[in-house]
Amino acid sequence: MDELIKKYLEDMLQAIFEIEEASKRFGRQYEVFEADVVYRKFVERNIEILGEAMNRILKISPDICISSSRKIVDTRNYVIHAYDSLKADILWAIVINHIPRLKAEIMQLIKPSQEVR
Repeated sequence: MDELIKKYLEDMLQAIFEIEEASKRFGRQYEVFEADVVYRKFVERNIEILGEAMNRILKISPDICISSSRKIVDTRNYVIHAYDSLKADILWAIVINHIPRLKAEIMQLIKPSQEVR
């Protein structure tokens, strides 16, 4: 695997770990997420990192085996450019429905080249 792609995948994995840690600390209840602006901003920032890293990966390897790779980049752009219309339920759906699958895909890609953390 290209070392730069590996680095970006590791950056993505770190962002996912941070989102998971926040979920453990704050709880996995939408009401808590919706009411806590710090929690939401923390998740937003990590989604931005996921999207930017994915964008950089796609420039090197457009055929990388990550489902919805283009949507990950599009989500980053939405978070950054449409910040004023971003709803908490959209972010929460990403955390609950999409982050676990993305984590599994990244782990599968980096597993042959390094030990799983």
